[in-house]
Amino acid sequence: MHTYQKLIKSLFLVLIALCCSCNDQKTSETAISKTSEKKPNIILILTDDQGYGDIGYHGNPILNTPHLDQFAKESLELTNFHVGTTCAPTRAGIMTARNANRNNAWHTIAGCSILLDDEETMPEVFAKNGYNTTMFGKWHLGDNYPYRPFDRGFQNAFYHGGGGVQQTPDLWNNNYFDDTYFRNGIPEKTEGYSTDVWFNEAIAYTKKQSNSPFFMYLALNAAHSPFNVPKAYADLYANAELTDVQKRFYGMISNIDDNFGRFIKHLKETDVFDNTIIIFTTDNGTAAGIKYQKETKEPLGYNAGLKGTKGSHYDGGHKVPFFISWPKGGIKQKTASNELIAHVDLLPTLAELTGLNYESKKVLDGKSMAASLTGQATDTTRMLVVDTQRNQWPEKGRNSTVMQGTWRLVNGTELYNTKNDPGQQNDISNTYPNRVKKMQTFYDLWWQSLQNDIRYAEIPLGNDKANPVLITVHDLHTEENLPWNQVQIRQAKAFPKGYYSVKIVEDGTYEFKLYRYPPETQLALNATVNEIPKTPFISELPTGKILAVSGGVIQIDDQKFESSKNASDEFILIKTELKKGSYKLKSNFILENGKTVSAYYTKIEKI
Repeated sequence: MHTYQKLIKSLFLVLIALCCSCNDQKTSETAISKTSEKKPNIILILTDDQGYGDIGYHGNPILNTPHLDQFAKESLELTNFHVGTTCAPTRAGIMTARNANRNNAWHTIAGCSILLDDEETMPEVFAKNGYNTTMFGKWHLGDNYPYRPFDRGFQNAFYHGGGGVQQTPDLWNNNYFDDTYFRNGIPEKTEGYSTDVWFNEAIAYTKKQSNSPFFMYLALNAAHSPFNVPKAYADLYANAELTDVQKRFYGMISNIDDNFGRFIKHLKETDVFDNTIIIFTTDNGTAAGIKYQKETKEPLGYNAGLKGTKGSHYDGGHKVPFFISWPKGGIKQKTASNELIAHVDLLPTLAELTGLNYESKKVLDGKSMAASLTGQATDTTRMLVVDTQRNQWPEKGRNSTVMQGTWRLVNGTELYNTKNDPGQQNDISNTYPNRVKKMQTFYDLWWQSLQNDIRYAEIPLGNDKANPVLITVHDLHTEENLPWNQVQIRQAKAFPKGYYSVKIVEDGTYEFKLYRYPPETQLALNATVNEIPKTPFISELPTGKILAVSGGVIQIDDQKFESSKNASDEFILIKTELKKGSYKLKSNFILENGKTVSAYYTKIEKI
């Protein structure tokens, strides 16, 4: 009898342990319980510069987005979802679950939009767990090895350069129509409008994926400037009370909507939709959805009553649309949640929902919110920080917002409750001093936690996997204005002083070629280029200004190397011996008047 009682007791303890274990894994098991044995696919769609109000579902009286509206109705909407206030910071947070201040992506240009190479990315996590990984569209986290998307876990990557079509690292004269993009680093000519191209690629990709689950990052460059759009879509808003730019901006979003509807229809017809986690969201507040008339200050357009637009640390700069669907999974559908969730939560959340083996080796700013998406738990106490740096080194307190639920502490002094004051008009910090103190204390500790993470990414030179290397002025470390797009390259108005962070990986002879125009143009240093005139729906590209170049100088830390060349040549050539190590590289033209100006493009090759 004694033995029997011991056995019963042991079985009871085992049962308790099993129950506890099941409870710990409840979220993941509930999430995947309705699925087949095959893990779900994941499609993360991220549009560019489309704010919270830039969708009909959020009450925009002008913009027509029927397909997105229908998807929103059928999905789980997160009405308190936040991202960075500009492009690269959001993308870095999505890829790593870490705030951009930790990983050298706190800016969009100037050497501070390159995701550090020791950061583990979302596609790397999924690839390790048997997923096929692909991306289409905008990367904006580095254009050189080892920072390109196909260096960071994407087995297939088809993308444009820089932070948008027609930016400095992009292929010359791209304008959204019949552009040339990069397929795993190799230029490839396309036909058609940019957004159409990305969705065509996405549809073609899903047709080939049947044996293994896939993770797709469909990161559109629309509706980012230049605001170029097919005429039919610009004409949709011809009679709207909007500026010409806004009409084209809204047309770009309507084109996104049509493509989105086409894609969803394809997924449903091919039986991919039900076991696919589909997320639609955007990267920051609106760029052109609302404008203010110069004389009357009256608004044109719509911003859902929010304060601020792209780049603002008020809600209008970082509160964005978010819809998630997974019919065969445990995610809630046809409803909404106002729980505070952010872009940095996506990686740990998706990992848990799909049952992946993921444990970060670094401090995360995000966490799994799977329990919130499945309706099993809520977290009303967590705090998150969003800020706008856009400078050479992150500064404490600069354009900061601490968020907790619907509370916002802005600039460390202004307090708002967006539940009753979504437009953040009434500062109630004097009424709630303890809350201000508590939220500021969180910010202070958070800021302290990231100090050791802040550093610049280095572009390697002489690596066998990338030789030669083309560096563009887009990545020049400088506080001055720099020519980040091809309009400014043509105009030759900005010549900032600065340097590139580089790492010579091996001793040897290095050859530097300094270009006025990108190498693919084969244009001479002193050449001009013809204007490409504007149309009612495409912005112009101005005439290229001639520079009177007489020579060039390369500076590696304190060492200088000069060369003179005929300006009818395509580049200035400088050859020198270099030692392995980390350096500050300066690449400059010498003009006939003796002035030194930054070279726009520098190709470096180890001989």
